[in-house]
Amino acid sequence: QVQLEESGGGLVQAGGSLRLSCAPSGRPFYNYAMGWFRQAPGKEREFVARIRWRDGGIYYADSVKGRFTISAENAKNTMYLQMNSLKPEDTAVYYCAATSTYSVNYDSLREYDYWGQGTQVTVSS
Repeated sequence: QVQLEESGGGLVQAGGSLRLSCAPSGRPFYNYAMGWFRQAPGKEREFVARIRWRDGGIYYADSVKGRFTISAENAKNTMYLQMNSLKPEDTAVYYCAATSTYSVNYDSLREYDYWGQGTQVTVSS
């Protein structure tokens, strides 16, 4: 069984920063790309960012461009999300996801095979 373990969530004031981490464990699998999604109360889960392990190809949601940075550390098999200039509207549960296959629909939940349990990020105004 593949598990994705997130860490780094918490409470921060608007304008502050947080860094999330995600690392897979358990059964080995071909990790083609990993991403971050978030879900605010009463809203659908939405795409935040994605990174492709092979060549570092990166995509961001428009709402986080210029503020969030996704990165990956191959030696530790760990993905990060550096979140700067946080806003109250960034408050959500953030989920790590991984996929073993290529897809043009990188922002679609259906394209990801494995999911973490989520970590809460709360931004106070």
